[in-house]
Amino acid sequence: MAQWEQVGGSDGTSTFRLTSWSHFFDFLEGEIFSYSGPRKRAYLWRGQRRADWSLSTTLDRQLEAIGISTLSPDKLEEISKRHLENFRYAARGRRGSSPALLSENEWWALGQHFGLATPLLDWTRAPFAALYFAFEDMSSDDEHVPRAVYALDESAVLAKAFEIETGPSIEKGRLPIVEIVDPMSDENQRLVSQGGCFTRAPIGTSIEHWVQRAFEGFNEPVLIRIELPNTERLNCLQALSRMNINHLSLFPDLSGASRSTNLKFEFAHQTVRKNA
Repeated sequence: MAQWEQVGGSDGTSTFRLTSWSHFFDFLEGEIFSYSGPRKRAYLWRGQRRADWSLSTTLDRQLEAIGISTLSPDKLEEISKRHLENFRYAARGRRGSSPALLSENEWWALGQHFGLATPLLDWTRAPFAALYFAFEDMSSDDEHVPRAVYALDESAVLAKAFEIETGPSIEKGRLPIVEIVDPMSDENQRLVSQGGCFTRAPIGTSIEHWVQRAFEGFNEPVLIRIELPNTERLNCLQALSRMNINHLSLFPDLSGASRSTNLKFEFAHQTVRKNA
């Protein structure tokens, strides 16, 4: 039986389905790192509990929830700017003494860290960290829906952004590009531990839809979805923990300590159930 199969692909996107999470390493070696084509690839990675969830930001989901996601792009950008200004105002006096000056995207990243709805989407440059994030939460939904790890070709995204930036001018509004955001602020230690960064797509546009539009007719994958069966979750997390990929290494704070302790509780009771 094959360890994986390709089950879809068009316009810069491709989907693979693995028969087990344990084949993830072999998949990376066989389909990702062994690539020897003419174009250099460098991937960002993201894990999600459900493969049928869109790569949408918390701000986009909030705009949809309150029923205004169909407004014009210019209006949505205006709303997002006002949202950020409200956060900056609310954050006064709460960043310690002599806080560093932050760029717009760094403000968004700071807000993301503390639960603000933002136009940023979390990614990591470590594929096994993404695998951990795909499996960390228990599933309370349909057990037949697979988990997913996404790989986004950073080089292709940056090249497309340059192409758009140097193309015909756009008179107003943000350019229809996906930005790769690497905040330099010291106020989010998790980013360093997780090899983390963000993408920022146009408001109201998911990453997969942007890729399909920007790379229409493109045969090479820019966005790869790797579907993994929603089984053997704790076995996967235990294997990753032996590689020092766990909450304590990825979340160097009390949140990480708490989540690590909760997972140890799950591990212990899994052993009890097996021996019962």
